[in-house]
Amino acid sequence: MPKKNNKKQLADSLPLIAIELGSNSVRAMAAEKIGPDMLHVLGYEESQRYPCVDRGVVVQTSSAGFTIGEILKLLANRIGVEKLPAAFVLLGGASMQVVPVCSKRDLVQKRSISTSTLDSMQEECKRKIEAHNPNVAVLDLIPAYFVVDGQEQEEEPSSTQRATLIEAHFSAIAGRKELVEKVQASFDRGSKSIEHAFTRPEALLSAFSFEDDSVLTDGCAVLDMGAQTTTLSIYKGTEYLRIKVIQKGGYHITRLIEQQGISFDNAEKVKREYGFAAPNLIDKNYNIQIPGSPEINGVWKTTSEELATLIKQGLDEMINPLMNILNEYSERIRCMYITGGASMMQGMPEYLSEKTSVEILYGSHAGLLDRRTPDEFCSPAYASLVGALILGSDYRDAHPGQMLEQPKLNKIGQTIVELFTEQ
Repeated sequence: MPKKNNKKQLADSLPLIAIELGSNSVRAMAAEKIGPDMLHVLGYEESQRYPCVDRGVVVQTSSAGFTIGEILKLLANRIGVEKLPAAFVLLGGASMQVVPVCSKRDLVQKRSISTSTLDSMQEECKRKIEAHNPNVAVLDLIPAYFVVDGQEQEEEPSSTQRATLIEAHFSAIAGRKELVEKVQASFDRGSKSIEHAFTRPEALLSAFSFEDDSVLTDGCAVLDMGAQTTTLSIYKGTEYLRIKVIQKGGYHITRLIEQQGISFDNAEKVKREYGFAAPNLIDKNYNIQIPGSPEINGVWKTTSEELATLIKQGLDEMINPLMNILNEYSERIRCMYITGGASMMQGMPEYLSEKTSVEILYGSHAGLLDRRTPDEFCSPAYASLVGALILGSDYRDAHPGQMLEQPKLNKIGQTIVELFTEQ
C-alpha cells in the first residue's frame, strides 16, 4: 500500500467539509463559502456499508475509521481535489446535557481584559466539569453572559475594556467521555484529522436562525427527530435552557409496525408512504395490504386509521416527555423548529400543535445555500451538515492560517485499513 503523504496543508486552501456519524450511515458534505453566510454545496457522499454508531456513540472504531477514510476519498473524487485530510465533525448522542458553569477572576487592579485571560477562564470551566465527573467530557462551551466590575453584558469583553473583577458564565454541553474518545479514535484509524468539532444542536440552531436571528433573542426550541434518538434543545438569549435526549426515534415507529408481522423494509415503506402522525388527521380511511409473514397467511391487512393509531402510540412514547419539558418554557420562547427524518411524517406539525401552544415550524436552511445548489440539499435531512459548514466557516475566519496534518497510521491501524480495502 503506498505511503501516506503527511505534509501539512493550509486549512484555508481546502473546501469546507462536514462529516456526521449517524445511527445508520456516515454522511459528508463539501461546500465553498461564496459570501457572508452563503454556501455553494460542491458534493455529498453517504455510506451505510458498515453500521458503526449506536445512539450517537461509535461502537466500532475500526469500521468507522475505514468508512471515514473511504467517504472522504469518494467526496474528494466527486469535487475534483487530490485529497481531503480533515473535516469538521458533528457530535451528539443520548448522554448530552446542559450544565451551567462560571469562572471568576480578580485582576487585582484595573487593567485591559486580554484574550488569554478569557481563554483561561473558559478552560477553567471545562476543567471544573470534567474533574467533577471523570466520565464526562465537555463537548461545547457557549458563552451565556459576562459580569465586568458588577455590570452584566451579553457580549464577550473586548481588549479595550478595563476591569478589576470579571465573571464569565457559560452553558456547557456535556456528554459521555466515551463519545469524544471514540470519534477521535475513528478519525485516527481512518488517517484523517478533526479540524474542529461542533454539537448537533449548535449546528441546527445556526442553520435555522439565519433568516430571522431575532428568534435567538426571543427564544426557540429545536426538536430533532432522528433514527435512534429524539433531541429537544431550548435556547433563549445567549444560552441553552435545556437539552433532553430520548433514546427513541424513527426506528422505534418502524419496529412497532414490523411487530405486526411484516419485514422491517416493508414496515419502513408503509410508514413513509401511508403513515400519519395521528388518526384524526386522516381525511379518508382506506385499506392497506402488505406482504407479511406465514403467521398472518402471508398478507398484513390494515386500514390507514389503524396504522395511524399504531404510529401515534409510538410517537406519544417519544414525544410526550419532551412536550412536558417544552411546555415549562412555553411562555419564554417564540417557536419550535422540527427537523430530522422522522419529522417528515404526514401530519407531524398538526400532531405537535395539539400538545403545545408553542408555534411549530419546519426548520429551513435554504437561505444559506446559493441558487446553483440542487434543491434536494434544502431538505431538513441536510440541515445539520449545512449548519456545521456555516460554523466551520466562522471557525476558519477566527483561526486564519491554521495548518492541518494528516495523522500517521500505526501498524494496527494500517492492517485494519488494508483488510477493509481488500473486501
